[in-house]
Amino acid sequence: MDILQGNQHANPEEFYNSLKEKLEGHHDFPEDYLFKFIIPTDEAKLTEIYKVFDGIKFTLGNRESKNGKYTACNINAFVLDADQVVTIYKEVAKIEGVILL
Repeated sequence: MDILQGNQHANPEEFYNSLKEKLEGHHDFPEDYLFKFIIPTDEAKLTEIYKVFDGIKFTLGNRESKNGKYTACNINAFVLDADQVVTIYKEVAKIEGVILL
């Protein structure tokens, strides 16, 4: 799972618990939250990410890398609470090749 690289937490659950605490301490939910991902340039991967946000109001911006190998995907979504943010990150983390920022 790419989100854990360089992270002091040994396992995903510790990471997500820490993330939830930080979100609750720094955000005033409900609010718009900016999710950032890097993916190999592939429409199928983008579609998989969009499916995670199905039923959620969001806007997006995508930008390909200079060589076209990767795409930066920014999704600004209206979320209700820190739990929803963590759930979205967990679902996107299941998609192979996606780097969560």
